[in-house]
Amino acid sequence: MNTTEILRSFEEITEHYIQELEGFSMEQLKQQPGENEWSLGQMYRHLIGAALYLQLANAERCLAPDGNDAVSAGEKTEVGAAIFEQGSLPPVRIQVPPSPQYTPQQPESKEQLVEGLKSVVRRMYEIAPKLENAPLHHTVAHPRFGGLTAEEWFKLVEMHYRHHLMQKDRLKQALLLNT
Repeated sequence: MNTTEILRSFEEITEHYIQELEGFSMEQLKQQPGENEWSLGQMYRHLIGAALYLQLANAERCLAPDGNDAVSAGEKTEVGAAIFEQGSLPPVRIQVPPSPQYTPQQPESKEQLVEGLKSVVRRMYEIAPKLENAPLHHTVAHPRFGGLTAEEWFKLVEMHYRHHLMQKDRLKQALLLNT
């Protein structure tokens, strides 16, 4: 997918997430299906936070003209190369132990989530035109995928949102079963 296609797909997925929010109460958005499982609201906050403070922040680091903020992190790992070859994250559930650094806070309101999602779309549109001239030797390491360029960090936002559609559907089913 090129940048235009990524933006179009990302906007569609984001609009889907926003429309889905309308069908839930705040109580439902905060309901966790299990002790160590995220609520729908936490999943939304994870998507927003990962995009703004990890993926797009690292894309910006790669775009820095002097490269001081970007590191040449080497090549992608085998896993990273496979993911970018496929254009998607594998359809497997990834669980990490709860921790204050990684576990998202519960949302304060639906408006907070909608505004967060829209702010990611705005940042994507701000960064997209800069990708054409992005230096390919400026990479920032992803913990699992290895050194990623600005364009790869940008693509990862859309892939990550798409990947979490499965979790959203699973959490939605859990809520429907509990009503």
